[in-house]
Amino acid sequence: MESRGYRWSRRAIGIVSLLLVAATVILGLWITPPDVVQGQLVRLIYVHPPVAWVAYLAYGVTSIGSILYLWKRTRNLKWDLLAAASAEVGVVFTGLTLITGSIWGRPAWGVWWTWDARLTTTALLFVLYLGYLALRRVPADSHQRAVRSSIAGLIAFIDVPIVHQSVVWWRTLHQGATVLNPSLSPKIHGEMAMTLLLGFITFTSVYAWMLMHRYQIAILEQKVLDAELDQLIEERRREPDSQYGEARPANDVGNIDQPSKV
Repeated sequence: MESRGYRWSRRAIGIVSLLLVAATVILGLWITPPDVVQGQLVRLIYVHPPVAWVAYLAYGVTSIGSILYLWKRTRNLKWDLLAAASAEVGVVFTGLTLITGSIWGRPAWGVWWTWDARLTTTALLFVLYLGYLALRRVPADSHQRAVRSSIAGLIAFIDVPIVHQSVVWWRTLHQGATVLNPSLSPKIHGEMAMTLLLGFITFTSVYAWMLMHRYQIAILEQKVLDAELDQLIEERRREPDSQYGEARPANDVGNIDQPSKV
């Protein structure tokens, strides 16, 4: 069962996230000035880079969870469930990254979409983690699912640095990094920089809240699966068997996999 401390922490993060979102909206839409070049379009910068950062962060957590599960000394199904929960949230934020980028691209480039290196690698990242989530749906016992998903998650993560460095490695329409550029020299200052920083904090907090919710749901789902498997084993054990003429012995339950307890 969910502990009281975990429940209260989740609620507190949810309240903080709501307040931060409100502050980001107020500052981003009404307090900060329009850009000299981009005009009002610059206000998307308070959303687009932060949601892209959260996607990176989510997939990073997925990779860490995958490594911890694959390493035998730390193997625990909870790491796999955390990796899966973070990947789901990451897919949501990658989708938001593509949507906000298209909204910005239409007035800036004149098109909703172009096969630019940054856009293409981001779309590939989105598809890779959709594939990761689809792979988790393929029937298998908990351990097999966790192992193959962990490997897939680590392979998919290779695209994350490619996405980030695409504007450096190739000539692209997409502008370079505003903050995390190779020279680590931010190209934004003053109240606009503060609002952008607030945007990063805001969406990181939203990610934490969403992750906690999804992880708790994953734990509950796994417990339901374990209970169903326990029931199936018990029913198989009680089936009459011609060899014994009575219920099966406790140690003869066929090839039913034992549940991986969470």
